[in-house]
Amino acid sequence: MIQEAKLRKEIMIPDSVHLTLDNGLTVKGPKGEIKKVMNEPSVKMELQGNKLVLSPSKLNKNQKRIINTCKSHINNMIHGVQEPFEYKLKVCSSHFPMSVAVDGHNFVVKNFLGEKVPRKSTILPNTKVTVQGDTVTVTGPDIEAVSQTAANIEQSTRITNRDRRVFQDGVWIISKAGQEIAR
Repeated sequence: MIQEAKLRKEIMIPDSVHLTLDNGLTVKGPKGEIKKVMNEPSVKMELQGNKLVLSPSKLNKNQKRIINTCKSHINNMIHGVQEPFEYKLKVCSSHFPMSVAVDGHNFVVKNFLGEKVPRKSTILPNTKVTVQGDTVTVTGPDIEAVSQTAANIEQSTRITNRDRRVFQDGVWIISKAGQEIAR
């Protein structure tokens, strides 16, 4: 009984956030809405007032890892609907003047290293991409969608068969969710 209390996790739900458990988890807040299907049969989720309680079906180390992972995902969802996550990318071009633009659900890079065919990357749903000069900003409530969109943009300008020390052109992530990245 003592071990079960250690594995049981409680997540406080702020007043500005509405959480529902039906066919997955839906979190609504002032800055957006996120729906996720949490397919973990060994974790029982239940709402108790303004708390979400996660409890395990077994008592072992693996269950502790799974519950902590679920708790982190839910905390990110709650944080995201209150204050959206933001990734910043920098456009660097030294050999050829490259232009970037948002075209519907695609991010388009034209004239990358003098290529005739533009490179495209997918912008995931529930994210917003803006271009201002040489800075690209990706924002949204879902950290997984925002980070994957930023990674898609960075990977669209990946260079192969060239010396990376010489050809440093590309679109590079410089800030992840408010944390600067040292390169």
